[in-house]
Amino acid sequence: MSFETLLTQLEQGIFTITINRPDKLNALNKTVFDEINRALDEVEQNPEIRSVIITGSGTKAFVAGADISEFNGLSQEEAKALSRRGQETFFRIEQNAKPIVAAVNGFALGGGCELAMSCHFRVAAENAKFGQPEVNLGLIPGYGGTQRLVQLIGKGMALELLMSARMIDAGEAKQLGLVNYVTAPEDLLTHTRSVLDVINSKAPLAVAGCIKAANAVFDETQNGYEVEVDEFGKVFLSEDMKEGTAAFLEKRKARFTGK
Repeated sequence: MSFETLLTQLEQGIFTITINRPDKLNALNKTVFDEINRALDEVEQNPEIRSVIITGSGTKAFVAGADISEFNGLSQEEAKALSRRGQETFFRIEQNAKPIVAAVNGFALGGGCELAMSCHFRVAAENAKFGQPEVNLGLIPGYGGTQRLVQLIGKGMALELLMSARMIDAGEAKQLGLVNYVTAPEDLLTHTRSVLDVINSKAPLAVAGCIKAANAVFDETQNGYEVEVDEFGKVFLSEDMKEGTAAFLEKRKARFTGK
């Protein structure tokens, strides 16, 4: 696949998507959103892809925000459509059956922070900075940031960050539970891949079931416990379940096939 604003690589089951606009600090514009959706099509359709890393090119920024130049002159309805477009793309990431992890290098601000939060979890370089600075522009986050930040770090702290536009560093982000790991910048992708290598060794259907059930916690239209019951039932008769239990009893490593 060829892209204007993304670089992609598939290696040992891990598909790396790099947002490649370093001159714009990898800011999100219409082309980036369109191409992320094309890349997600590949993730969903290619059985060789077991998991995904989303990162930014260069050392300064993961994604420094939305491309504000696209905001000029929009009507209220056009602004709402812009917000919905971003939310729909980030829902695709959050609800993807394959693990998608953000490897955050440098600034993850505004839409960049929202992109990182839509991933299933985050690994940050020591130089990473997180923030939702939209109030500085007279705006609020529009790509899900008001919702996911509350979910991840709690209402009180989330509201402080949303209303003050304060940036936090990688250490504070880890303390708050926004990121899982903090690494040296040069080790960021290696560490992220090592975590995904472990996940990729597990049963794909079970991993997908974990994602779906965990997402249901925050979906008021679903009963998360019932989703868990349904997913448990689905995987219970899978070939992977038979292989996993057999391997456990035979004291050997399981060979999962995703069936």
